[in-house]
Amino acid sequence: MSKGELGIVEKGKNDLQTEADRSAQQCIVSSLSLQFPSIKIIGEEDQSSNSCPTPPEWLVTESDPNVLGLQCPKDLENVKEEEVIVWVDPLDGTSEYTQGLLDHVTVLIGVAVGEKAVGGVIHQPYYEYQNFAKPELSPGRTIWGISGIGTGGFDPKVAEEGKRIITTTRSHSNALVQAALDAIQPDDVLRVGGAGHKVMLLMEGKAHAYVFASAGCKKWDTCAPEAILSAAGGHLTDMLGRPYQYHASVQHLNASGVLATARKEDHAWYASRVPDSVREKLSS
Repeated sequence: MSKGELGIVEKGKNDLQTEADRSAQQCIVSSLSLQFPSIKIIGEEDQSSNSCPTPPEWLVTESDPNVLGLQCPKDLENVKEEEVIVWVDPLDGTSEYTQGLLDHVTVLIGVAVGEKAVGGVIHQPYYEYQNFAKPELSPGRTIWGISGIGTGGFDPKVAEEGKRIITTTRSHSNALVQAALDAIQPDDVLRVGGAGHKVMLLMEGKAHAYVFASAGCKKWDTCAPEAILSAAGGHLTDMLGRPYQYHASVQHLNASGVLATARKEDHAWYASRVPDSVREKLSS
């Protein structure tokens, strides 16, 4: 961004990749592989075409002592390294990044054991970037969550009661998405980019639910947000209320859309409002 040349490559329709995507994934994968050589890492960007060695200054070798000092949940104490799958979206909201909508941009690192998302990181590299002379000078903000422990890096809030505020896709809407939104009858709809950004709106008390009744996002989009949202008391499933799986051989596409709620107890109501016509389309 500071060079003014993002190195944009078109991977497909409405699917962009920039030098930031490639570099961030190289940094993340190399750093995790160095410390945990037996884990399985699945990233959004194709690593096979990137044969360049990772610059030493990119490698992260330190860990947060405050997190390491926490008591590990009993059900995770005996997990073997080779049982861990890490889903990496090095830059969630690439389209918004290329358009300068930097508050939509996140870095997502989700940790799964077996089929379940158990931990995650959402990094916002441009958090409150408007307060800085240059966006790249923003120190950013890192959010984390672990099943059985809770969250850190932010103060979760609950959205205003008596209203129904929904967040959904900014650039990938269609008739199915709109039909689901209409059935919920929201008071307001926040159309923003990036799954990580949408889930952050739920946890910051700016929206009650995230509704996306369409295939499109992938496991690396939802693993980290799901883990952190769950640790904060929320819930994320497909639009039919079924849990997504995150084992190494699962298909990457979230074919049945995404339904997430800030409070787990509200989730069943939103799932019940999904029209049969939308259910049939997403089930086929």
